[in-house]
Amino acid sequence: MDRVKRERTDAARNRAKILAAAAGIVAEHGVSGLSMAEVAAAAGVGVGTLYRRFGDRSGLAYALIDQRERELQAAFLEGPPPLGPGAPPAARLRAFLHALTDRTVAQLDLLLMAETAGAFARFSGAYQAHHAHVAMLLAQVKPGADTSSLADALLAPLAAPLLAYRLRECGVSVERVKAALDALAEGLAGT
Repeated sequence: MDRVKRERTDAARNRAKILAAAAGIVAEHGVSGLSMAEVAAAAGVGVGTLYRRFGDRSGLAYALIDQRERELQAAFLEGPPPLGPGAPPAARLRAFLHALTDRTVAQLDLLLMAETAGAFARFSGAYQAHHAHVAMLLAQVKPGADTSSLADALLAPLAAPLLAYRLRECGVSVERVKAALDALAEGLAGT
């Protein structure tokens, strides 16, 4: 029993080291620089450990996205206001859209890879969680509205390909994106 627990602790420690090393490589070299051999060397683990744990480079990229997504979901589900419970719904909606913008920008290249992997890749579990949260907040600020369609409309500007295009090709600032989302949310909330 102790041996199994110790192995699980070691595995968790290795996972954390691997994800920290991979995040550092992506931050320094971009997604194109994410090589299994470099990550293994930076984390101090064998390449075989990486392949057993993550399968391939894509699996490692998804693990990086998942880690940040879990942090975001914990923040809006149980974190402090205004992102977490306890703030008025309109304030929570604004805080969520800003937090999601920041998260998307921070992992833009990883999300570009993930969201363009297939026709409906963007609409995975994370999108469903974001959509449900936004729809719930919209139902509180605009009872009777088509909150599902409105949630899609509020989340659409944060699709990685569109956001990358606006930021990188059009020179739009993150602050401008947030201001536009604020205007949309305020218009929907009637504030």
